[in-house]
Amino acid sequence: METQFLHNFTIPNYRSPKFSSKKYLRRRKNELNAGITSKPFENSGTNPNPYITLSTASGRGDAETAVVVEKPPPKPPSFEVFSGNPMPFGATPGDGGVNFSVVSSNASSATLCLITLSDLQERRVTEQIALNPLTNKTGDVWHVFLKGDFEDMVYAYRFDGSFCPEDGLYFDSSKLLIDPYAKAVVSRGEYGALGTGDECWPQMACLVPSTTDEFDWEGDLPLKLPQRDLFMYEMHVRGFTRHESSNSKYPGTYLGVVEKLDYLKKLGVNCIELMPCHEFNELEYYSYNPVLGDYKMNFWGYSTINYFSPMARYSSSGIGNYGIGAVNDFKYLVREAHKRGIEVIMDVVFNHTAEGNENGPILSFRGLDNSVFYMLAPKGEYYNYSGCGNTFNCNHPIVRQFIVDSLRYWVTEMHVDGFRFDLASIMTRSSSLWDAVNVYGSAIEGETVTTGTPLGSPPLVDMISNDPILRGVKLIAEAWDCGGLYQVGMFPHWSIWSEWNGKYRDTVRQFIKGTDGFSGAFAECLCGSPNLYKEGGRKPWNSINFVCAHDGFTLADLVTYNNKHNLANGEENKDGEDHNNSWNCGQEGEFASISVKKLRRRQMRNFFLCLMVSQGVPMIYMGDEYGHTKGGNNNTYCHDNFINYFRWDKMEEASSDFFRFCCLVSKFRHECESLGLNDFLTAERLQWHGYAPGIPDWSDTSRFVAFTLRDSVKGELYIAFNASHVAVTVALPERPGYRWDPLVDTGKPAPFDFITDDLPDRQVAIRQYAHFLDNNLYPMISYSSIILSLSPDTTTYS
Repeated sequence: METQFLHNFTIPNYRSPKFSSKKYLRRRKNELNAGITSKPFENSGTNPNPYITLSTASGRGDAETAVVVEKPPPKPPSFEVFSGNPMPFGATPGDGGVNFSVVSSNASSATLCLITLSDLQERRVTEQIALNPLTNKTGDVWHVFLKGDFEDMVYAYRFDGSFCPEDGLYFDSSKLLIDPYAKAVVSRGEYGALGTGDECWPQMACLVPSTTDEFDWEGDLPLKLPQRDLFMYEMHVRGFTRHESSNSKYPGTYLGVVEKLDYLKKLGVNCIELMPCHEFNELEYYSYNPVLGDYKMNFWGYSTINYFSPMARYSSSGIGNYGIGAVNDFKYLVREAHKRGIEVIMDVVFNHTAEGNENGPILSFRGLDNSVFYMLAPKGEYYNYSGCGNTFNCNHPIVRQFIVDSLRYWVTEMHVDGFRFDLASIMTRSSSLWDAVNVYGSAIEGETVTTGTPLGSPPLVDMISNDPILRGVKLIAEAWDCGGLYQVGMFPHWSIWSEWNGKYRDTVRQFIKGTDGFSGAFAECLCGSPNLYKEGGRKPWNSINFVCAHDGFTLADLVTYNNKHNLANGEENKDGEDHNNSWNCGQEGEFASISVKKLRRRQMRNFFLCLMVSQGVPMIYMGDEYGHTKGGNNNTYCHDNFINYFRWDKMEEASSDFFRFCCLVSKFRHECESLGLNDFLTAERLQWHGYAPGIPDWSDTSRFVAFTLRDSVKGELYIAFNASHVAVTVALPERPGYRWDPLVDTGKPAPFDFITDDLPDRQVAIRQYAHFLDNNLYPMISYSSIILSLSPDTTTYS
């Protein structure tokens, strides 16, 4: 029934949302949760007399007779059972056995289930250990210690209690539940492959850890790169090497990424931001897509099943060694990245889980303690600030400790360098049944806070910010949510949190494409957005600057399409964001005139150059460095195909053009002392100019911004952006005894867009502008940007 439903599911049509393409995805996901069922596991030990089986038989087929069939006595228990300890949570090996501990405040009974992989496939429990509430429970924590042979075993839980959704209770003893603290989840081994019986939600279970599970870190230590020095690269593990042109030995895996780390190093990247790598179900949206003739997948992975487990199907070994293969592959990726001076940041989704709304599956949190883990209304309804059917109850004491424990694990055990928090504003909202006594232990006079209210000092963010382990790593907030809370520049930060600067993205897009009224705002972006961060005591590097990310147009599509083209999603182009601040440069689509294509390449250079000369931390999206196109699709959440795959063949084609430009400009940024400052710029370093030196134009009609920047390594730099459709000749600042030399000019064709010392015909290219520079002038064509450097004037005249 489940398979038939998912195969025949037709996606409902919606009016286009006004917030973002991700919000549309989250909204639509609520419908995809409807009707998901799960076949019950075979329940062992239900017969009151285990030695007798009652069956019905009829010798002639016309009557039923009770037949007593004697069975051999059952095998003795495989495990020695002890009371165990309530801490730590999860499964912990030691003292010749394994301690299991899990919290549930409302359950009436708990059972630990041990399962062989073969039984897991057949939906059978191999052995059950009922937990005695007198000896196996401390407070709200259920625990047991087992000694025995755990070889070929995985584990899960059953919890019983009231099933009363209006009271927020979803206990169902027929469901096997994943331990929230499981270090690996075992289910399907192959990405995109249906489970037994064509199930999209096959049964999952947890790794039983062992003291022999070791990984050789080879002395790996945190890089602790200053954040101001980072060049970040948002990437998708599977998409990076899945295309056949990658020639990867392990395509679409953690090991595949390792094979390409040297490429990232060449680009100048020193920090990769991995899109979700916590365990998720890529078959969550599984349905036939008649447009492309394939099946929709949850490709992006923003739908977490377990927060301690790496995505098993990103491992070259799948569920090999019961999930340890995935753990070790992820560790190997981090270790090898660190060897190359590249930090690893994880995109984490603590705003909601894969269990969706009331129609979604019961996988873990809902069956353990629904009213604790989710933000509920008084009658048990789910608050939906995530747009995905549920909202994680982040500021509940148990939940916030769980989140901190997860983050600590990934830092201490997996050696990651930081986190980007998806829809982080949800972490600032008050929890269900919020009250000061519950949170702080005592009442606060005059405080009346309802569920979901934004808090000035949210307990979870406070805990993370002051945690002795976590406050030393990179913490980046996507400072908004789907409930309308927008906190860019205002996220509670304790002076250490950074933000995806969505205002930078919008402003830069508007200015570069020539929209009036943005010259002043564009100048703020170049300075690290002091209007957003200076007053709150933060620094330029608290701004993560980006023009494109996974959600929206790629850089190439930003200059190729005025409108989204999402028909490939099978939703009649009704999904995705309508307001992209894009410009097609005169013609819609990839088939355009030569002049339009030249302008597009110029605009791509302008955007990249802007990122690299802005104070703050630049971030680009995977593939933008060679001009990857998704055909104008700005909401590619469901495509496990060429749309989302990095095209290594296209990168090779661009290696002498845009990719070369990106490499050189990023190298230039790393070499400049003044392009990654710890503090905001002052007049001692920075001077603004217009068409004439020292006379900037901040009027609404201005499309020209220029400035000089003093750099202790490169000397003085002159940087200008002409976002007008009109060419201009600018007067340069007078510097007696010195002359301005051209370095970057996006208006010139490659390789003269960046003049390097080893460039053939370098002197010829410079002499072409000598007569302008001799008179402190420089011509700029429309939609172009430049960098000039100051050097001693050694010109001799006869």
